[in-house]
Amino acid sequence: MNNSIKNKDLNKLKSTNLDWNLIQSEMKNKLGIDIYESWLKKIDFVEEFNNYILLSVPTRFIRDWITSRYLDQILQTVRNYKKEIIRIEFKISEKLKNTNYDQNNFKEIDNKENISFIKDSYLQYNRIDPNKRFENFLTGSSNKLAYEASIKVCENISNYNPLYIYGGVGMGKTHLLNSIGLQLKKNNKVMFISAERFMYQFVKSIKSNDMVKFKEYFRNTDILLIDDIQFMNGKEAMQEEFFHTFNALLDKGSQIIVSADRAPNKLSRIQERIKSRFSGGLVVDIQKPDLELRKKIVNRKTEEMNSLYSEKINISHDIKDFISMEINTSVRELVGAVNRVISFSRIYKKNPNLSETKVILKDLLNLGENKVTIDLIQTLVCKFFKISKNEMLSSRRSRYLVRPRQTAIYLTKILTSKSLPEIGREFSNRDHTTIIHSVKTIEKLKEKDPEMVDNINKLKNQILYNNKENEI
Repeated sequence: MNNSIKNKDLNKLKSTNLDWNLIQSEMKNKLGIDIYESWLKKIDFVEEFNNYILLSVPTRFIRDWITSRYLDQILQTVRNYKKEIIRIEFKISEKLKNTNYDQNNFKEIDNKENISFIKDSYLQYNRIDPNKRFENFLTGSSNKLAYEASIKVCENISNYNPLYIYGGVGMGKTHLLNSIGLQLKKNNKVMFISAERFMYQFVKSIKSNDMVKFKEYFRNTDILLIDDIQFMNGKEAMQEEFFHTFNALLDKGSQIIVSADRAPNKLSRIQERIKSRFSGGLVVDIQKPDLELRKKIVNRKTEEMNSLYSEKINISHDIKDFISMEINTSVRELVGAVNRVISFSRIYKKNPNLSETKVILKDLLNLGENKVTIDLIQTLVCKFFKISKNEMLSSRRSRYLVRPRQTAIYLTKILTSKSLPEIGREFSNRDHTTIIHSVKTIEKLKEKDPEMVDNINKLKNQILYNNKENEI
């Protein structure tokens, strides 16, 4: 094979049978171990058809949850390997239907390790990951303070209380929380849970009239670690319960560690008294990794990937430097880039050159230069459909306005982290039910209308990558 790969050769790579394990691995890197273990790990590959794939999940609840939150990311990842796939369908697997589930939703496992977690009827969930340790957390100027603070908490429990770690997606916050949990679990009762999971169990306990047990489990722990606290925004009842749990733990000398995507004073729709409690502790941030740290991560990840196989892959220093220089958005994107290059090498049994690497990582390059805003989405969608922004945001329901409006809402939902009410406010204060309807409408159209799929892809390219080829 020549040193340079032509586009048709790359397409050949992407036209082979899908490697679901590889896709799962990339999703794990993209969305994090917490989401992967809770939801994506439960997906099984069933069959591939001409333009779609069939996957199975254990329950309808899991299917609905994945579909509403992660389907687009999964599809995009699949299409990175096989562009012909335009949709994903799910079926409910049979293997759990006849299982007698334990109706007691709260269990403690492995008392010897003192790790407590919440177990529900379908999702046996333990956040502690033995692979995310302090020993393999690479440090640099961008994260050293957060790392040192995490170490200090382990040495002097409750002296830095609460510890609040914030930073962008994929920067290593979950890794640090996990490391703290691993370090302290030997002598303490540790509970590690995401805010999303906390909310789920809170609602479930209310419905089952079992709040007493819920309170007991959260207030009797020695170490409480909560990831992505920003997802509590707008949930007043849950915030009220969290506030009282927070105070109860502080009173008994328990350590609280919280992560979020922004500083306490920047949290939206979170009670002021909760933000005040967060600000009263030790607040540290994790910034984007600098070049030196990115190089460390690339080298370490390459070594880890090679350790899994007898046949070693030698990625050149030029390619490692290129990845380190160009992928500067997050640690997660950086690891994903290394995975892609090594996967290419193993499939083709050759080391890629620089031009091939650029093709492989095309959709990741320069991602950091593009900040996706609702205003940008609205502007580009209006330009695409040749309407004015005033027309889009108006109350008029003409067909030539409804479809662009729904398209803009759909793109806002999948390309930003805005909540449904927040999106509604940016679209002339529309109700969140209208937002849900718009998203579902576009998703259905994509399943049966190739033109809609093409339009969505063109707009996504423009919004994310400033793709001049598809400029309107």
